[in-house]
Amino acid sequence: MGFHAEPDGSFQKVTMERESLCGKKRIVIKIGSSSLTHEESGDLNLLKIERLVRIISDLKGRGKEVVLVSSGAIAAGRQAFHHQGRPDTLAQKQAFAAIGQARLMMIYQKLFAEYNQVAAQVLLTKDTMVNDSSRYNAQNTFEELLKMGAVPVVNENDTVSTSEIPFVDNFGDNDRLSAVVAVLIGADLLILLSDIDGLYSDDPRVNQNARFISFVGEITPELLAMGKEEAGSSVGTGGMAAKLAAARIATDSGSDMVIANAKDVEVIHQIMNGEEKGTLFAAHENLNFDLMHYLKNEY
Repeated sequence: MGFHAEPDGSFQKVTMERESLCGKKRIVIKIGSSSLTHEESGDLNLLKIERLVRIISDLKGRGKEVVLVSSGAIAAGRQAFHHQGRPDTLAQKQAFAAIGQARLMMIYQKLFAEYNQVAAQVLLTKDTMVNDSSRYNAQNTFEELLKMGAVPVVNENDTVSTSEIPFVDNFGDNDRLSAVVAVLIGADLLILLSDIDGLYSDDPRVNQNARFISFVGEITPELLAMGKEEAGSSVGTGGMAAKLAAARIATDSGSDMVIANAKDVEVIHQIMNGEEKGTLFAAHENLNFDLMHYLKNEY
């Protein structure tokens, strides 16, 4: 049993919060590059991607609406040219993304089609969200795709987004992007799949006494201080600080969020069945929360 970061909480309340996930209807699932690639080579892990697609298709069969926020475009582009490590320049990163995004979507469309599902590509930038007209159009597109029964596959448009350059339109990582998508479509639940089990009181890779936190009822300044800017692999970009930022966006807008380990993507089913997997951040809708203010001022 993990530590519960809930001042006045109880085991019964946490159990009820977990069980409530079973009834969630509209779900955003985010999976990072490090979770979609082989550790040894950095190449796409096709077996894991196939399992992910099968699980999402099964959720669709249970009447759920699912949006997948998927990293992996740059990794797919690197694989095409047998390039090891991170891209050397921004231009190279964007070139890999241009090549890899097409390859990644080809894989998703082929695998989803095997389970009688239709995948749709949606590429976003921060500019899409802060512009009222483009945000409205994006929202309408999501709604129509979900109405049609498609599975939107979302990524940041890395071919035009430049996260290394400050003050330019970008999200910087898909953790925050997935939270923004959750707000945009009014999702009930956001699941962040990463290379860690969830939130710890400190980095468990360097501190053996770090406590696992299984439930968070309120995101406090002390909790935010636990976030680390460093990512855990040479493939991914989002550290714990980005995940906590995503949790703030999601929970303030009224969506529950879970951080869980993507080592076994079956964890999605376990979360949806109410099992205590990962860290659950409970929704606490903040009527003063303004997504546009956050996007323009926080990063």
